[in-house]
Amino acid sequence: MPPEAIRVLIVDDHPVVRDGLRGMFDRSDDVTVVGEAADGREAVDRAIALEPDVILMDLRMPGTDGVTAIRELAARGLASKVLVLTTYDTDSDVLPAIEAGAAGYLLKDASPADLQRAIRTAHEGGTVLAPSVASLLMAQVRKPAAAGPLSDRELEVLALISRGRNNREAAAELFISEATVKTHLMHVYAKLEVNDRAAAVAAAYERGLLQPKGR
Repeated sequence: MPPEAIRVLIVDDHPVVRDGLRGMFDRSDDVTVVGEAADGREAVDRAIALEPDVILMDLRMPGTDGVTAIRELAARGLASKVLVLTTYDTDSDVLPAIEAGAAGYLLKDASPADLQRAIRTAHEGGTVLAPSVASLLMAQVRKPAAAGPLSDRELEVLALISRGRNNREAAAELFISEATVKTHLMHVYAKLEVNDRAAAVAAAYERGLLQPKGR
């Protein structure tokens, strides 16, 4: 294994998929497979034991599903980046995975070159989304219903932001992932019709959603 190779854990309930991915990475100089798992429970156990750099996570698996596994990995504070690799790009699959803390979301029809590029991007701290997934997320943010009331969690995030917390600090205080904080902030911006944190806090005070100190 090259000393700088990105260490990958493959999680999929289909052996043929795992074998195919392993075979593809066997020909790669900068990605190496350190383990496999057939469901979310095994994925968490293997991730704890192996500490991979990137986890390729399927979503719909028997037993513990991918989203549940992503949430548990985030709760345990593992440094591994989770890159979803699945067949599905519907609201019910994409949004929970992103909110749980996935660093990226690709479909299984991605080319080998795109997949290896996505692994490198995730490993370096970036985010990568399949075009259809990016379009779905944009459509969610732009929904007319976004003008509805803020949820309790969105208010909690906004309150912490108003006290000067950054995303990482807010995530730590609320025991959620940093990616989830970012998702809540996107919803807040859409509902308050603003484009940044300062404007969101100002609008929240103006509408009485937040109370100045001392009240």
